[in-house]
Amino acid sequence: MKKALLNKIEKAIRKQYPKYDDDKIAVIMYGIEGLYITITKTIVIFALAFFLGIFKSLLLLLLFFNGVRLFAFGMHAPNGIVCLIISTLLFIGIAYLSTLITIPSIGLFIIYGICFMLMLLFAPADTIKRPLIKKKKRVTYKILSLTITAIYFLICLFINNSLIINSITFGLIIECILINPLTYKLFKLPFNNYKTYGLNVK
Repeated sequence: MKKALLNKIEKAIRKQYPKYDDDKIAVIMYGIEGLYITITKTIVIFALAFFLGIFKSLLLLLLFFNGVRLFAFGMHAPNGIVCLIISTLLFIGIAYLSTLITIPSIGLFIIYGICFMLMLLFAPADTIKRPLIKKKKRVTYKILSLTITAIYFLICLFINNSLIINSITFGLIIECILINPLTYKLFKLPFNNYKTYGLNVK
C-alpha cells in the first residue's frame, strides 16, 4: 500500500514538474515518505492509546517530549518499520506507566540532575541526514535544551499532579536516551555528524 501510494505521488510530481531531475524528485519523495510514516505511526499509536484508555496520558507525554526534542533533536530510527515498532512500544508503555506510579521528590532531583548533565554533554544531537554544521546554532540549541530541562524541573516542583509530573519527566528521559551516543552506537548510527563538515563553521 505504501509503495503503491508513493509511486502514484512520484508519477504525479514528475508529470506536474517535468523539469525536476532525479535528485530533486528524490528529495521531495524523501519528505513525503517521512510525512507518510509520521501520519501512519501517529494513527496507530493514538488508536492503541484510545483503546487502552491512556489517550490523555499519551497526549501529555508527546507534548512534553516534543517540547524538548524541538531543540535537543536526537536519533531517528533507521527505517519506518523500526520507528513504528519502537515508538509504539515506547510511548504506549510509558504512557501507561505514567498512570500507575508516583515519582518521589528525591527521585525527581536525581533524574533531573542526570538529565541536565546529559543535555549539557550531548544536546543537540544531530543525524547524518540533518547535521548541525553551524557552531552558533549548536550552542543556541544547547542553551535552549538546558532551559527547557530547567523549566520542566521547576514545573514538577510546583505542581501536585502525578500524571503531569510523570509525563514531563518521562518525556525528558526518552529524549535524553535519544541524544545519548550509546543509543546511536546501539543502532549503528553515526554521532556528531557535523564533524564530517569541519569544526570551524560559524
